[in-house]
Amino acid sequence: MFGALMPKEGKYFDDFNAHGALVAQGGTALLRLIEGLANGLDDAGIQQLADEIDRLESAADKITHDVLANLHSAFITPFDRDEIHQLINGMDNILDMMQDVAEAMSLYDIHRIPAEAKAMAEITERCCQHVHELVKLLHNMDNGKQILKLCQDIDTLESDVDRLLRTAMSKTFREEPDVREVIKLKEIYQLLESVTDRCKDVAGTVEAIVLENS
Repeated sequence: MFGALMPKEGKYFDDFNAHGALVAQGGTALLRLIEGLANGLDDAGIQQLADEIDRLESAADKITHDVLANLHSAFITPFDRDEIHQLINGMDNILDMMQDVAEAMSLYDIHRIPAEAKAMAEITERCCQHVHELVKLLHNMDNGKQILKLCQDIDTLESDVDRLLRTAMSKTFREEPDVREVIKLKEIYQLLESVTDRCKDVAGTVEAIVLENS
């Protein structure tokens, strides 16, 4: 019932969906970047993927700016203004963190990608896809059960990445003799884990919206 009455002014849901699509595309681009490094992709190919992440992040920034500008002028919003602010900024933080991963790859001149990093990137992509699925459903609280299931799935995936992070760090400290490589890999692992943390933050915001409004 509530879902049918939610005001649609301001194209908030269109903007959420558009931003979520960029998050999903970013997750795919990040995975392709890490796979490319693992498979010996040339520097031009790696740079192209890094540039794609930059492009997606810039496009997402524009949507975030538009949503926040509209939020300050709108009389009616579909749900609490603070929650809208938290949601759009939370999604923006996901792409910001993916951009940080790509920049770190370049800064540290990473050319060797362990299997654990690739596995983390694969889970990250799934988390980003789930974020997009979440916001696509948010326009109607009748989708609440499905949304909450996706939130739970993101939480599980984030826990999976946490476990991979611990495994990867343990292996690195045991087996990597070059201290510089240890420092580089530690940073990459932690940045990858932070992407799923940001996905979990968005899932928490959406979960609160659904529980409050359904």
